[in-house]
Amino acid sequence: MSRLRIAFLNAAHDGTDTRRNFRRELDADLVEFDATGGELPETLDFDGVVVSGSRSSVYWDEEWIPPTKAWVREAIDAGLPCLGVCWGHQLLADVLGGEVADMGEYEIGYREVEHTGDSRLFDGVDERFTAFTTHSDAVVELPPGAEEIATNDYGVHGFRKDRAFGVQFHPEYDPETAERVTKGKDLDDDRLAAVLSGITEENYRAACEAKLVFENFCEFVREVRETESGGESGAVSA
Repeated sequence: MSRLRIAFLNAAHDGTDTRRNFRRELDADLVEFDATGGELPETLDFDGVVVSGSRSSVYWDEEWIPPTKAWVREAIDAGLPCLGVCWGHQLLADVLGGEVADMGEYEIGYREVEHTGDSRLFDGVDERFTAFTTHSDAVVELPPGAEEIATNDYGVHGFRKDRAFGVQFHPEYDPETAERVTKGKDLDDDRLAAVLSGITEENYRAACEAKLVFENFCEFVREVRETESGGESGAVSA
């Protein structure tokens, strides 16, 4: 069976770490597009779509954001399975009719998240799990018909609607990325020191469990491809 072909919308303004992390974690051929540079696919000839994190907010007035939203909307309407991470999670929520807003603070560091519902995205992941988080925006209203599938004290950390999945946390981060991102945030000295002290091998090993969302998403994409190649439609449980 041929490998999955996934459109990877890299929305990081400096995409080097993002590229490395997603290519390491996704068992698929990623066709990468620099979304912030105005690059978007000219076709929907992919098995699925993955949208990365970003330093931007989905509601900012930046010229690359509206066409990115439009292409993702088209992909969703065409039935392509989509996975959004952090900013990508917020983008999917926005495109599907949800609401994203500024929290007024950062959630950052290795923290506990709880998955809820029965979405297959979390197959094999403990109900309460560790993940690295870094965001100051949040999905404050789910899209109509969407189901919350992960949460913590900061709010929605995952949702699903049909073939679209979003996760607010960063299952792809390695410790180097976590440290670099943390040092780039505007945090007071005490909080910066606290977050950096939590970037340990022990916490990273615990957070590796959350990487199963990539394996589970890819398996879902394979099943969708196989089902539709057999002439069926909409028969794969999410």
